[in-house]
Amino acid sequence: MPRSTSSRSGGPAACAAGLVLLQLTAAAAAIRVPAGGDALSVALSAAPPGEVLVLAPGVHRGPVRIDRTVTLVGEPGAIIDGGGAGSTVTISAPEVVLRGLVIRNSGADLAAQDSGVTVDAEGDGAVIENNRILDNLMGVSLRGPEKAVVRGNLIEGRRYRRMNDRGDDVWIWNSPGSIVENNDIRWGRDGIFVTTSRDNLFRGNRFRGLRYAVHYMYTNDSRLEGNLSLGNSMGFGLMFSTGLKVTGNLSEGDAQRGILLNYVNGSVISGNVVRGGAEKCVFIYNSNKNTFASNWFEGCDIGIHFTAGSERNGIYGNAFVDNREQVKYVGTRDLEWSRDGRGNYWSDYLGFDLDRDGIGDRPYRPNDLVDQIFWRYPLAKLLFNSPALHLLRWAQREFPGLHPGGVTDSFPLMRPPAIPVPRPADALS
Repeated sequence: MPRSTSSRSGGPAACAAGLVLLQLTAAAAAIRVPAGGDALSVALSAAPPGEVLVLAPGVHRGPVRIDRTVTLVGEPGAIIDGGGAGSTVTISAPEVVLRGLVIRNSGADLAAQDSGVTVDAEGDGAVIENNRILDNLMGVSLRGPEKAVVRGNLIEGRRYRRMNDRGDDVWIWNSPGSIVENNDIRWGRDGIFVTTSRDNLFRGNRFRGLRYAVHYMYTNDSRLEGNLSLGNSMGFGLMFSTGLKVTGNLSEGDAQRGILLNYVNGSVISGNVVRGGAEKCVFIYNSNKNTFASNWFEGCDIGIHFTAGSERNGIYGNAFVDNREQVKYVGTRDLEWSRDGRGNYWSDYLGFDLDRDGIGDRPYRPNDLVDQIFWRYPLAKLLFNSPALHLLRWAQREFPGLHPGGVTDSFPLMRPPAIPVPRPADALS
């Protein structure tokens, strides 16, 4: 006798029942780990791959090593304490998840890179999210995993230590495809330090109380998007890297440099805002074939310092607003800072726009022979208001052939471009 359709193993009802059974089994598989003693270490050593461990409120003794694919989820008040020795949590298995935990009190050995969370090369696909990673020498260290994610964490370094004796809040080495996003990062040495890596994304992070907000070294084809650097020594330091896309970031009140390029090539820097009194809004050193477009540089001692053989850079569509010195270029090579009939906005431009096309009728030349003299012989500033220097500046304006070379913007903008300004209040929550 043929069996009825409803009894077939492949029917819709059986599939639904199987799905419900799988969900119930998965929910039942979560194991609650009590606080105190070595309960967490014991649970990790007994957990099969795929297990979910729910940590109860209280202090769970570390350090611990996770050598299998498990998920650790903290109930409110769950703390993993490293006891001041080594890394508090070490991940050496793929697809491990840490979520909703307080992770604190690592060791203090910089040479050993003691961290709140260390992800070894075996930890591909690790996810570290929505944790409070506090009072560790280094916050999160990615030592070679691929496609790790560090998301939505509060990471605070040891504020009571000297800046150079702190570790980096997020330290990355050879971790292609990894993402660091939407973290609140404070009081380490560097907020994110990355070296010898590629294809990384750093997005939507907030940085305070640091040496560098983000520090790139030998890292290629990566993106830096929508980050906020507030009151650090330096904002975004990009060094020895190629193919970067740096877009929509804010440096507010950083002391020395908003954006620094040192041996950076073939990169795009656009839509960024630097303001609030840095020594230099942007410093470009020996960097080539980069595009600077639609950035806002305001209120710095020097708007842009451009030096050391940097060539074939496109600089156009930017706003240089109320900097004490808009451009410092120590050289005699002629540089044109415009593209396709569109230059930059300069708040100290004194020309006119008689044809009302939005472009100044006279080129903008930010530096003259007097500037060159001051840079080479600082004591000459004692003669700043002398009739001889005023006469020299007048002669160069009236007779451009006397100009010593340097930066020219042949198509200065009469109005600043519309560049969205990130809100620093977003970083104060």
